[in-house]
Amino acid sequence: MKPTNWDKRYSESGFVYGTTPNEFLVSVVSSIPQGKILSLAEGEGRNAVYLASKGYQVTGVDGSEVGLRKAAELAAERGVYISLIHADLSQFEIEPEQWDGIIACYCHLPSALRAPLHQAAVRGLKPGGVFVLEAFSKEQLANDTGGPKSLDMLMSLDELKLELAGLDFVCAVQADRNVREGRGHTGQASVIQIMGIKS
Repeated sequence: MKPTNWDKRYSESGFVYGTTPNEFLVSVVSSIPQGKILSLAEGEGRNAVYLASKGYQVTGVDGSEVGLRKAAELAAERGVYISLIHADLSQFEIEPEQWDGIIACYCHLPSALRAPLHQAAVRGLKPGGVFVLEAFSKEQLANDTGGPKSLDMLMSLDELKLELAGLDFVCAVQADRNVREGRGHTGQASVIQIMGIKS
């Protein structure tokens, strides 16, 4: 794979999105069954390392080799093991009924790629498996606190509920919250938070 814009971003010193896990993920982690977790667009490793510290077997997938190198370094520093896969998410195959949990924290893709990925994620969960997502809503376009500048790459609850058909939604909200995730996501933001269980 060719170097990506994310490689350039992750080549900056330090961790662009910090080393602490996503706050929404932390708030719902006790609802994710112990076992195998797939983290989509894992980036620099903060969420995968956190989940591994909780005893999960974590696989992080990302298109940036630079980000994954940082993820491996963070895991080594924290004394946990995570499996890392360098892959373009538009071509990554999620095997059916293999995962106890799948997380997608700020995994922003064009809708033509996002919808099939989300459908594959639902198929990839075991019955009783949990899907967790936090992402910027379309209203985030008015803020200067992170996220894509393309409306198509931002999300709406209605779209996500269609893309994630097959889940029972425990939480599906749009909210304004103060995001504090490194220098990449900082400040008041409009986000969507979803936790769903595969029936």
